[in-house]
Amino acid sequence: MRRLGLGIGAVIAGAMLFGSVAVVAAPAQADQVRDLEYWLNDYGFSQAWNTTRGAGVTVAVIDTGIATGVADLAGAVSGGTDVSGIGSSDGRMPVGEDSDHGTMVASLLAGRGTGNGNGVIGVAPAASLLSISVAFGNSSSPVSNDEQIAQAVRWAVDNGADVINMSLTRNTLDWPQSWDDAFLYAFENDVVVVAAAGNRGSGTTEVGAPATIPGVLTVAGVDRNKKASFDASSQGITISVAAPSEELVGVNPQSDYMVWNGTSAATPIVSGLVALVRAAHPELDAAQVMNRVIATADSNGQSVPSPIYGNGLIDAAAAVKADVPASTAQTPAALLQDWIHLHRRAENTPSSGETPSVIAPDAPQQDPPLPVQSVMAAWVPNQITMTYISLPLGVLLGFGILVTLFGIGASRHIKRVRRNY
Repeated sequence: MRRLGLGIGAVIAGAMLFGSVAVVAAPAQADQVRDLEYWLNDYGFSQAWNTTRGAGVTVAVIDTGIATGVADLAGAVSGGTDVSGIGSSDGRMPVGEDSDHGTMVASLLAGRGTGNGNGVIGVAPAASLLSISVAFGNSSSPVSNDEQIAQAVRWAVDNGADVINMSLTRNTLDWPQSWDDAFLYAFENDVVVVAAAGNRGSGTTEVGAPATIPGVLTVAGVDRNKKASFDASSQGITISVAAPSEELVGVNPQSDYMVWNGTSAATPIVSGLVALVRAAHPELDAAQVMNRVIATADSNGQSVPSPIYGNGLIDAAAAVKADVPASTAQTPAALLQDWIHLHRRAENTPSSGETPSVIAPDAPQQDPPLPVQSVMAAWVPNQITMTYISLPLGVLLGFGILVTLFGIGASRHIKRVRRNY
């Protein structure tokens, strides 16, 4: 992913990042593209399709916008909006830097192909998409990057998203408080949020927000041989699973087929898998859906969980069909609530115009009444007088008597000796 600058009005610690792309040299025709989609067989998607293709599940793509007029995505987008202030009202006009990005993400997630086995087919080719356009980089957006994300997450929830795909990173471990509320809103409404870990090759050496937010399903990347991708993936303890992030094929707004490297491309593959699980198991809540994806991940001979592979490589067939015990882990909402309670308490000062809440101090308790003095009580033995008065005086008196008796005995002994002499 390439680092982007700040939009007008943006005040954040780190710029947002999107994925990098490279033009495909070999496949000039749509009928050659399908042969390049190795992940469909290698990661069990072809098998999972025997159960479901994701029909009935809605995935919100928070990105640069999903372009209209792309044959591979015909009928895939059911709605959308723009939160940047410079895009079209339906979110279908690509905006910001790397404006091709959102269309390519969408094609990997829910591409329909172009018929007869041609074109890009996504991992959840029957899922519906919401296109939410955000504009990062050198744009004229009047809305800050951070606020665009917060608005986008809330709009996605309010408009029926079951899954939210975020192929972007803030490139910092922390995030603004506005995201606390937005992501908690998503979690409390049973939405699974999937986010990219980021790419070392573009300067993201460690996982950044939103992939560091508790409750988010974070995606790392591996190469064609299922080994950790050095340039196309970052590392971090929040990684949930790994997916292919190299030599991936997508389609851009101009209907050109592109080879893509990066966790921006791996993320929609995992979001598509989540859509398949939600379609196959509509009785499961978001936490249990995530559990199926994580519990069925393949360690591939690695020690997991790890900051490189998370819990292992995704296995779509197993995630959809395997017998997976219910999880007893905390829900995404509980995880984020605990984090907020622990880390935000010192920052929760009242906003301008708000009346600060006042906590009434505990009412002081009266001193206990003094004991009633009694002349007789002074002469009646008790624990205190026995310990601190009677006993010490008794010992002292006894010692004095012994000394006196010893003195008398010694005196008589001396007199007796003198008489004998």
